[in-house]
Amino acid sequence: MARVAIQTADFDLGAEVDAMRQGHTDIGAIASFVGLARDLNEGCGVAAMTLEHYPGMTEKALTALVEEARSRWTLLDVTVIHRVGRLLPGDPIVLVAVASQ
Repeated sequence: MARVAIQTADFDLGAEVDAMRQGHTDIGAIASFVGLARDLNEGCGVAAMTLEHYPGMTEKALTALVEEARSRWTLLDVTVIHRVGRLLPGDPIVLVAVASQ
């Protein structure tokens, strides 16, 4: 199973991990990565940033990355969430979570 989402709304890491675990007793580990917006970029202060995307193209590119990972490793579930829109320093931008035996 895999889920790729592009969204403006924040995500809840705990809720996403819990959703992966629902009905699965074969999962031995879930590893996650959360990318955050920083307040500095190459030494310059950042007050906010706006992330844009091309609908359809972005999902296709992220899905291809998920498929490549699944071809290399035995993954029971994958969730990728990438936020777009206006983000402030400290805001979560991306979540990648994978479940395996």
